[in-house]
Amino acid sequence: MPIVLDSLDHVVLTVASIDKTIAFYERVLGMTAREFKPQRYALHFGTQKINLHEVGTVVDPNVRHATAGSGDLCFLTRMPLEDVIAHLQAEGVAIVQGPVGATGARHRLRSVYIYDPDDNLIEIANEV
Repeated sequence: MPIVLDSLDHVVLTVASIDKTIAFYERVLGMTAREFKPQRYALHFGTQKINLHEVGTVVDPNVRHATAGSGDLCFLTRMPLEDVIAHLQAEGVAIVQGPVGATGARHRLRSVYIYDPDDNLIEIANEV
């Protein structure tokens, strides 16, 4: 029998600067940063979190190829995408693509794409 997984608890993003990453995700996406161990930070939103790993620091000896900018994350919001776009424009964040149709884990999506400070691709989507 294979393992049966229920949900995703957290992901880890490797970043060039913890401070710049926290500032972006708090300002643009409304997340909250928390220090969960000395000098280890996570971005919290809803019931999820993103742990941050700064390039050049060893946070776990099991991490082999930590590279900034290799992430691709999709965040769901109930906020109308038009309001999301207006907020991104007000914050000076360029929209890479969208709104476009996409495929989510449970539903079709209507999405916009942006880059974070490390060029991780960030998708912000409404389920449709």
